Amino acid sequence: EVQLVESGGGLVQAGGSRRLSCAVSGFTFDNYDIGWFRQAPGKEREGVSCISERDNSTFYADSVAGRFTISSDNAKNTVYLQRNSLKPEDTAVYNCAAGKDYWHLCRSYIADYWGQGTQVTVSS
Repeated sequence: EVQLVESGGGLVQAGGSRRLSCAVSGFTFDNYDIGWFRQAPGKEREGVSCISERDNSTFYADSVAGRFTISSDNAKNTVYLQRNSLKPEDTAVYNCAAGKDYWHLCRSYIADYWGQGTQVTVSS
């Protein structure tokens, strides 16, 4: 069974830092790009960050650039999202997703597999 399982969500104060994890199983990790997405109440899903399995190229939304960092640990089949200088606007459900087409995944939010998500709340 293909699974993407997010962890690391919870409550954090504004200005703080946390790392989200996306553990992947059930398919060949190296064949897929991985992205992080989020959706706040009443808003559309937003692409946060993506990493390509081909060359480790990355994408960051303007709203998080300079604060968030995506990384991949192939030995653990896990992708991380380090989040620094958190703002209340970062409050959302965060999902990771896997896809074979970087553009579709990271710009059109078309994924082959989605995780169930983890709630992140940033208090001010």
